[in-house]
Amino acid sequence: MGLNPALLQALKAEGYETPTPIQQQAIPQVMTGKDLLGIAQTGTGKTAAFALPILHRLAANRIAPQPRTTRCLVLSPTRELATQIGESFKAYGKHLGFRVAVIFGGVKYGAQERALQQGLDILVAAPGRLLDHIQQKTLDLSSTEIFVLDEADQMLDLGFIKPIRQIVSRIPARRQNLFFSATMPSEIGKLAGELLKDPVKVQVTPQATTVERIKQSVVHIEQGRKRALLTELFSDPGYTRCLVFTKTKHGADKVAAYLEAGGVEAGAIHGNKSQPQRERTLEAFKKGKLRVLVATDIAARGIDVDGVTHVVNFELPYVPEAYVHRIGRTARAGADGTAISFVAGDEMKLLKDIEKVTRQKIPAIDRRNDRALQALDASIMASGVGKKATLPEREGGERQNQPRRGRNPHRDGVRPEGGGQPHRQRKGNRGDAARAAPPVRAYDPMSGERPRTVNNDPRANEARSEPKPVGEMKRRPRRRPSNGGKGYAKA
Repeated sequence: MGLNPALLQALKAEGYETPTPIQQQAIPQVMTGKDLLGIAQTGTGKTAAFALPILHRLAANRIAPQPRTTRCLVLSPTRELATQIGESFKAYGKHLGFRVAVIFGGVKYGAQERALQQGLDILVAAPGRLLDHIQQKTLDLSSTEIFVLDEADQMLDLGFIKPIRQIVSRIPARRQNLFFSATMPSEIGKLAGELLKDPVKVQVTPQATTVERIKQSVVHIEQGRKRALLTELFSDPGYTRCLVFTKTKHGADKVAAYLEAGGVEAGAIHGNKSQPQRERTLEAFKKGKLRVLVATDIAARGIDVDGVTHVVNFELPYVPEAYVHRIGRTARAGADGTAISFVAGDEMKLLKDIEKVTRQKIPAIDRRNDRALQALDASIMASGVGKKATLPEREGGERQNQPRRGRNPHRDGVRPEGGGQPHRQRKGNRGDAARAAPPVRAYDPMSGERPRTVNNDPRANEARSEPKPVGEMKRRPRRRPSNGGKGYAKA
């Protein structure tokens, strides 16, 4: 392909000998300076497809970068993917001496500002933190020569379209644009039309299809039994390094804790974790200290780990294209992989959307031939979960302690045996005499006495103190307001 000898030396050290299909098509076009639209799934070598020709071009026209500038800008949707791309640039260009930096949120600004101050040949960044540096004037894109947008469909899903347009407006119009995406929905096509000028289109697989080397299947199971089935799966020693995907961050933590309680080494990675926590968990997964990594869609981008044997979709994604990215974490670099999806009743529409986008029917696992499902069903039956509770029946077949529907046992006003109040009984406990005769009011206008209640109940006619004449009654003092005499406060 005519690459720089220093690049060939680095590739030989990395053990790369034969280019992948997208690398064969993309590298010669990028080396000539043309805009490129690349559509390829994850794990097909997209990073090297743009990193190698970019390093070749920068080495052919070597210029010392000015402070707070970068010659090449690569945008990535997530921290993990940005880190992965930055490491690839450093590995491929280790004999060229280029300055490479990675910028993303979740960490302090100091080290990033010092790197930008020196000037960079290649900057890999997430959109949010990059805009912060532009607004703080610690980065100037007016001399950027090459712009790369990686995982464009994920950028769209995360709502980064507006920040991308703001960033592109700061880059000179005369530049080389490289646009990569695993899927190509209509919105991505529109964005590509805005950014690219007479691009070369490289598409190594049909739009939104999945890798053929991945064995895909679905398991139809109730939502409440998913975690138990997941634990049963990991009793198979063949599940050596697995990725489990959930919809939410909280769900990822719960699944990881459930697996840990079942004796499976697991960790969670998502947006609520701090950057050091995410890095430690990912490193433990890479080194084999963790058997399972539970992740959300956003955090999973950039998880480029060799030897992932299984991907389990604990919950199906809302966006069908995300399914392609999820299962693309396995079967990387020519290896085979397995993808299993747990599908509850309310997820059937999501499954149909995925099958429509991937243009294939995903087969369901036969419960009669699957060991994990048989073990789960046996444990559930042994524990009695799901059996219908029945009430004891009388000799005549009628259930006990069940009054016939519509009948009120207290309707006759009779106190039921064993306690309880009769129907519509009056409150109080004044005796039968008090309930028998209603109270009457007697008043003699000539006596000047106030009216009082007369009752047939002897206890109601006990002696009372005579009321005082009106003239001798004391007037109650007026309560002073609590706001200093300025009037009563409003309620």
